Amino acid sequence: MEINFTFSDTIAGYVSNYNKNDRTFKLTTSDNREFTAYVSDNCFARYVRNLNEGYQDASGDMFKLLSMQNQMIFAYGSFYPVEGKSQGIFQVQWIVFPGKNPNSYRHEEPDWWVNQIDSIAQSYLKWQFEFPEKPIDYKIYRTMLHLGGAKKGDYLQETDTISRLIFGFASAYMLTGKDEFLEGAEKGTQYLRDHMRFYDMDEDIVYWYHGLKVEGEKETKLLTSEFGDDYDSIPMYEQIYALAGPTQTMRITGDPKIMYDIEKTLSLFERFFKDEKGEGYFSHIDPIMLDARTESLAHNRARKNWNSVGDHAPAYLINLFLATGDPEHAKFLEYTFDTITKYFPDYENSPFVQEKFFEDWSKDQSWGWQQNRAVVGHNLKIAWNLMRMNSLKSKPEYIDFAKKIAELMPKFGCDRQRGGWYDVLERETKPNGKNHEFVWHDRKAWWQQEQAILAYLILHGILKDDDYHKYASECAAFYNAFFLDNDDGGVYFNTLASGLPYLLGNERFKGSHSMSGYHSMELCFLSATYINLLITKQPLFLYFKPLPKAFKNNILRVSPDILPENSVFIEECYINDQLYYDFDADKLTVNLPETDKQIRVKVKISPRK
Repeated sequence: MEINFTFSDTIAGYVSNYNKNDRTFKLTTSDNREFTAYVSDNCFARYVRNLNEGYQDASGDMFKLLSMQNQMIFAYGSFYPVEGKSQGIFQVQWIVFPGKNPNSYRHEEPDWWVNQIDSIAQSYLKWQFEFPEKPIDYKIYRTMLHLGGAKKGDYLQETDTISRLIFGFASAYMLTGKDEFLEGAEKGTQYLRDHMRFYDMDEDIVYWYHGLKVEGEKETKLLTSEFGDDYDSIPMYEQIYALAGPTQTMRITGDPKIMYDIEKTLSLFERFFKDEKGEGYFSHIDPIMLDARTESLAHNRARKNWNSVGDHAPAYLINLFLATGDPEHAKFLEYTFDTITKYFPDYENSPFVQEKFFEDWSKDQSWGWQQNRAVVGHNLKIAWNLMRMNSLKSKPEYIDFAKKIAELMPKFGCDRQRGGWYDVLERETKPNGKNHEFVWHDRKAWWQQEQAILAYLILHGILKDDDYHKYASECAAFYNAFFLDNDDGGVYFNTLASGLPYLLGNERFKGSHSMSGYHSMELCFLSATYINLLITKQPLFLYFKPLPKAFKNNILRVSPDILPENSVFIEECYINDQLYYDFDADKLTVNLPETDKQIRVKVKISPRK
């Protein structure tokens, strides 16, 4: 097809052959395609800037930076057709520089992600509770938030979105030590216990309501899901994510009430969601009989999927193990990863994993919206979490599977022209088709970028493959260049393929069924962990606030994530801002003092160089 019209777009790539006289340079994409770019007379440039930073103009440095070989940039401009030529003229109108030198990225600064999580958490405190002018009160929490954080007017409080926000606040406290974030996490956890938790005395289990409709003083509890895909059922993923925030909070405080709820919810999983006749966990149970095989579940009857098996680890189970060191939780992790490794690869048919299954693990490729389609982020999420699990219990199949995903995804799920990662694609190409087609659009969701960044950061941090570092850097650069809302705070839900924010429908919101500060703050917490401790070899400070005698044997476990053995150690420890020496540097544990008060613990985690 001859392109004989003008259009504007972004090219991400590496600069070479800058010519001062004719204002041109070569721009080579991530997959080594070369473009000639012309700098327009009105071209301007900026550096990537973090949330809460002012605009950082790079126009004065632009030509100096373009003269540096292999300087990475995002160049936005217009394509003009040229008669008789397949490639027209690309005239650059503005440029974003991720760093001031080749192979230099601002997102690798030691405090980049700490400052970012601080800003995001402050924004959600302000939007949801009008903090600090008013106290933190979850009664006024709302699921839906406008672009600038204003309440949309709905009265639905979803359990999972509250839990995910709690996770974000708890993670922000662990990186910053700011008490308002822990207050947000603790009050949110108590609110879930008081309003969203159901204790079944007959079965001795806990399960969590879908949500709460609040109308004045009237509360209407919604037991079953309100969403079309899961309507009138209890979905496993909702129960899983109900634990995300409380578990992360429990890592900080050791609150025994949280531990009790976790244990009783795990009992729900084992007794009612687990396939005792086969393997894995079912995706839905009915609310009356708590049975996965009930006919009333319709298209969700006796089904298994990525969420029911794979989401345990990242949502709560890894953090539960980090907090307790309990070998039973390690066995649960191993069981889920063995199941994923056994059933999800389908490489003889597709470069993407299979995500939906019937009870006997045969493929379900007719379910709802998913059909025979791939969620790019789920593939990357598997690779990321396999690498975490491999540091707990190493298995060749974990590494092989993670590396297989890491090898395939850039070709099939990444936008090598503009940067960033796509959303949902067809798992198989159509007859005579070259590309896996977009299911709905070519937009890019914030959470899919998170999965890519964390996957390639941990892959590079452990395996030291430079290609992994390249993919991590390119995606983190794209995310920080285009997803940060420097006007209203927080991050955008979606961008267009070009990186420009997409602000229509539910995708313009900062709070929704899908977005609640979880992925954006998880990204900050673990990017700081992987970059500082595994890649740039810088220390990381973490904060805890244990309740008296809350942790078993009075031992506080402070590892930020499951990392390779002997890769990090405690260099310093402070209790109530005073140096404290009773800790095991290699085991990453602190022997807490006998006290009847809640204490503040600060640890300096350092990498072994």
